[in-house]
Amino acid sequence: MKNNSFMCLLTLLFITVSCNDDFTNITPTDGAPESAIWNDPGLAAAAVTNVYENLLTGGFGPEMLSSLTDESVYIHTGSSLNTTTEGRANSSNTGFIAQENQWDYIFVGVRNANLAIKGLQEGDIGDDALKDRLLGEATFLRAFYYHKLVRFYGGVPIIETPFDLDSEFTNPRNTYEECIEFIVKDCDAAFSLLDGESMDGGRATADAALALKARMLMDAASDLHDASIATANSSLLSGFSNYEILGYTSGDQQARWVRAKNAAQAVLDYTTGYKTGLSAPESLEDAKENYISVSLAQNGGEADILWERQFNTEGDEWGGKRIGLFNGPNGYHNWAGNVPIQNLIDAYAMEDGSDFDWDNPTHAAAPYENREPRFYASILYDGADWKPRTDDVASRDPANQVQTGSYEINSGVWPGLDTREGPVEDWNGTRTGYYVRKFINNDPSIVDFQQFQTIPWPFFRYTEAMLNFVETCIETGDEANAIAWLNKVRYRAGLPAISATGEDLVTAYKKERRVELAYEESRYHDIRRWMVADETHGAPVKIINVAGALKAGASVDTYAYDKDNYDYTYTVQDIDPGFENRVWLDKMYYLPIHISQIQADPSLVQNPGYE
Repeated sequence: MKNNSFMCLLTLLFITVSCNDDFTNITPTDGAPESAIWNDPGLAAAAVTNVYENLLTGGFGPEMLSSLTDESVYIHTGSSLNTTTEGRANSSNTGFIAQENQWDYIFVGVRNANLAIKGLQEGDIGDDALKDRLLGEATFLRAFYYHKLVRFYGGVPIIETPFDLDSEFTNPRNTYEECIEFIVKDCDAAFSLLDGESMDGGRATADAALALKARMLMDAASDLHDASIATANSSLLSGFSNYEILGYTSGDQQARWVRAKNAAQAVLDYTTGYKTGLSAPESLEDAKENYISVSLAQNGGEADILWERQFNTEGDEWGGKRIGLFNGPNGYHNWAGNVPIQNLIDAYAMEDGSDFDWDNPTHAAAPYENREPRFYASILYDGADWKPRTDDVASRDPANQVQTGSYEINSGVWPGLDTREGPVEDWNGTRTGYYVRKFINNDPSIVDFQQFQTIPWPFFRYTEAMLNFVETCIETGDEANAIAWLNKVRYRAGLPAISATGEDLVTAYKKERRVELAYEESRYHDIRRWMVADETHGAPVKIINVAGALKAGASVDTYAYDKDNYDYTYTVQDIDPGFENRVWLDKMYYLPIHISQIQADPSLVQNPGYE
């Protein structure tokens, strides 16, 4: 923290002024002294824009947080993801965590926010309305950066003012409760400053401030952060002498759930989402398009996003605009990346709302038929229709279908184009039999390995707030509201209403949350705060093997998925343990603080299990 704070101070003394016209218009200049920044509206606006820099690509990096959960695996070797998933992370080797989630990098964002807040409060830009808006943005961003720290690390040092060269750099970790209250305070302040403001896309909003508060209070009410529950379920946590930095050591969990419910209700009362007022299920085709519209933020679906990290066709190439290249099928010259695992596939319901079941012979014989619409909007599976192949591959697949199996043809056995045995960039093939479709634009004019797509990363969605409200209703005994709001989510997804109660309602809710928010970084935190990670992350990674055998008398020279010509078999098995052998250790509830940070500030207490 000391080194980063010093460098950040020097950086902001001479801010380079550059700004997208969508954010604000300023007079171009090469640089400005700090004394001038907070007395000039254009420079102040540019400085606040700089506070967004530490958001980086949101969740759209090549390695996604989904691959630290039971949603996906990252197919490429050489990543430190396995260090994390196999429980080998320690204070010297913290394993994989995206830069925007790392302790030191987030504190740079906090530092930038603190500089902006201090500068705006002490300066005079001559425009009170603009000042309030910029203060609201900077205050929200500070809360957002702190919420990331607290979710990954537990309680952290609360720093409200910028360091200078004479500052004391010994800053012990505040309690978890103190951090929650600090975040809530900033959210409330940001909401007051941003309420009624019409913001450009990508900028903080009053909606986002409410959504952040609701998310943080729901986290705080969860079992992981109640000392009496967490320590009873984990010998590692029960032996940790500083639990106050991880959760509440006093107070009433039920009161915390009521507070979280009220915060979630405030989001629902303040704004609206996308097609959340339906009274019956959408048609299956409309439901599929609904989910695609939300995930691509188009055709009205963008109304569901309360705050996003925007990308366009210029600038950093490692953003959402390259999501198709990062995660698309290798048979289209893409990199596969974070491929879905069978554990996630099995969570998608049948189209009638019933559970998929491998013990059901009809399901096992055709696992990709009659599934719920979000499955088809989220997953590329063997035989799925997809884009036209590139010119060099088109003759091998005139049907434009994903091929992740192995099939008999007249000349022998044809390994699918999108496998690690296929003829196109086999080193980029899936290891699970699947690819992700969610977030990838299916427009055939977008050739993913060559062209960009425009898509925002959704930090907050109205639907998440709906699901947060459902969970808090369940926890406070308000099952009627829980069922009503859960069915609103299901109707848009084309699923019938449920009327489950008790533990059946809890199970239905958790399945709904898992599927609806897949690949959106929710699962990583949910399985921890529910304290079920030993059952989920700790479960073996499952994959699928697909084989197509020619039927008697069938003749095929160029393969295409066709049940008239083929008998297909689907075999579920564990992933090669030599590639990834996941375990769950309770230390993985939190990330380790790197030893360099503790050496710089010995007052910092390391998280349990990483000594």
